[in-house]
Amino acid sequence: MITLDSPVATVLGDQKKKRDAIVERLGLRTVGDLLRHFPRRYLKTGELSRVERLHEGEMLTISGRLGKPQKRTYTDRRTGRTAYRVDTIVYADGASLRMSFFAQSGRIADWNVSRLAEGRRGIFLGKVGSFRGDWQLTNPQMVLFGSGGEDLAELSLETLRAFYPIYPLTKGVDSWDVQKAIAFALSVVDDVPDVLPAEIREQYDLLEARRALELVHAPDDYAEITRAQRRFRFEEALVTQLVLARRRREVRALGARARAGDQGGLLAAFDTRLPFELTAGQREIGAQIEADLAQDHPMNRLLQGEVGSGKTLVALRAMLRVVDSGGQAALLAPTEVLAQQHHRSITAMLGDLAAGGMLGGAADATNVELLTGSMTKAQRTEPMSRIATGEAGIVIGTHALLEEKVIFADLGLVVVDEQHRFGVEQRAALTDKAGAPPHVLVMTATPIPRTVAMTVFGDLETSTLTELPAGRAPIQTNVVPLGEHPGWLGRVWERVREEVEKGHQAYVVCPRITGEEQEQGETDDLYEFGEVDEDGNVVTPERPAGGLSAVEEVAAQLADGPLAGLRVERLHGRLPPEEKDRVMRAFAAGDIDVLVSTTVIEVGVDVANATAMVLLDADRFGVSQLHQLRGRVGRGGHPGLCLLVSHAEPGGDARERLAAVAATTDGFELSRVDLEQRREGDVLGKSQSGYHSGLQNLRVLRDEKTIVQAREAANALLDADADLGHAPGLAGAVARLEASVQADFLEKS
Repeated sequence: MITLDSPVATVLGDQKKKRDAIVERLGLRTVGDLLRHFPRRYLKTGELSRVERLHEGEMLTISGRLGKPQKRTYTDRRTGRTAYRVDTIVYADGASLRMSFFAQSGRIADWNVSRLAEGRRGIFLGKVGSFRGDWQLTNPQMVLFGSGGEDLAELSLETLRAFYPIYPLTKGVDSWDVQKAIAFALSVVDDVPDVLPAEIREQYDLLEARRALELVHAPDDYAEITRAQRRFRFEEALVTQLVLARRRREVRALGARARAGDQGGLLAAFDTRLPFELTAGQREIGAQIEADLAQDHPMNRLLQGEVGSGKTLVALRAMLRVVDSGGQAALLAPTEVLAQQHHRSITAMLGDLAAGGMLGGAADATNVELLTGSMTKAQRTEPMSRIATGEAGIVIGTHALLEEKVIFADLGLVVVDEQHRFGVEQRAALTDKAGAPPHVLVMTATPIPRTVAMTVFGDLETSTLTELPAGRAPIQTNVVPLGEHPGWLGRVWERVREEVEKGHQAYVVCPRITGEEQEQGETDDLYEFGEVDEDGNVVTPERPAGGLSAVEEVAAQLADGPLAGLRVERLHGRLPPEEKDRVMRAFAAGDIDVLVSTTVIEVGVDVANATAMVLLDADRFGVSQLHQLRGRVGRGGHPGLCLLVSHAEPGGDARERLAAVAATTDGFELSRVDLEQRREGDVLGKSQSGYHSGLQNLRVLRDEKTIVQAREAANALLDADADLGHAPGLAGAVARLEASVQADFLEKS
């Protein structure tokens, strides 16, 4: 008897290579895993076009039989390397059409020859073009049936269902293989337990599990696809929401120390010294945070607002409130440059209120300490002592704050600046230093996918500063496509010189420090030769000539070339701390005209006289990062200029990303673009990038309504029965997720 728990091999047949690929590379180990491997899209077979009356550039979908493939070599003009092309003919309805598949490695070309075996049948999708008088498809998408030696003469469009499922694949496995295995599994598996209780299915009009599986894999119309997908998306949302809701309830039960601000007058003294009025948004959000801090359960709030909108001031007032309550506050910054800037600016804003216990210090003053990784053991000794005794009310630092040796007397509030730069484990390492769960405030100027996802999932209360930043001037952003117009780079440096001649300053940002080695966390996957996409199609991305721009080389080239005579300096993370501090102070003082830097200046750097930014190899940066970097200019009332220099070809994702950034300066609109392109990130775990999403069926933007409904259902179920004893299938699904590696980090998010 075959069940959902049976090994997947029981429905795969005797082809060992395909079996191994499905089990190991797709991770489908049981029949249940296979049936939950849902199509990523569908091909409507009734709309297949025939090879007749073709027009250049039109989309063509045909079914046919393959001729003999031929492998050829040529020299790639962009790289100068030997590249490969596999040509074949598809015979369809008495007509024929040439198809060409390009690859930059012989291994991929040989793989194409083997899978495009003579006599094999398939469906092919692509934009039709002409080559030497013949119609052709170039690198078409395809669904291949069987193998070259398999007799599929009876297979035709008429034998296919109205919608053919296209599955996520891996090398060595075709959609046909997965579709056959799933169809067989559905025919032999009788018992499909339903995770969702009958009352939930009825309340939200959801299909039973067995019927939903049948429709998602073999639908006859769009309505069936929609109903099946909605069932599984709701199920995933509900299980996720139940885990989140249970963890939130557990944390609330642990309690937190209320920080009502009734033991000192530090915040009141600070407010009386402010040389300006708080904005309406700052007052409103400040009141929200004060109410949260006064509760006996932890605050977990996201504060978002454009660069310069006053988030740091709101956070500082929250920290002072905690100090007034007898506790300590820690501000975690992603870079040493930003930590140092926070320390300088907060100390300056507080004045003698930051000189606790010192001669000339105010009556209610506290100490503000800085702790970074580059400090020597001797330099750390006194700050760590004052942190441990509680003399330091406010502690600002980088990852150094996470070390085991750093001990707090009474950590009451953790503020995380640019929260997307820290993983869940890192934030948890700091909050774990508190005796009781601390209150947490995370800040961001551009919500990245995971931030948006956690917000929609209800794990963070959200506050938004909507006022336009005071004194900000408009920023003009342009894409400079060197692939099409290599001569435009000269004009880029002319514009930089023009800004400097007006008395202003400029940034030049590079993705690397040196050209020889990658930066930490950088991936060159975009330029690997012979990539294979989810459908098994060969893709050959372009590689920019000359490699990626690097600070050391670019700074020297500019100083000796197009920017000769200007004061050009460099800044990056490998410089000694005192050198980084010297360069930043000199740039802020106007003693440097052009600062060539890595993304170390992405956040927190505030130089009012800087009006121009050039981002080299801009396609290497994400939407949020581009927006953050752009926010470094136009801060002093002078119009800003941002030039996105790229070798990326038009029409690709990279150029679309750059065009989106150039089209708007609205960080919240860009966060939605980012989410659509990169997916949600690992919502339940510690992964911070897109595409490795812990979500299988859900997409936050598309399914927001479903997620909200599932949250309501989860709370109602837990209110009725916290152990879910009346729904054992659902309780089991929740237990499995809670036991997974991802769920270990839920309560630390």
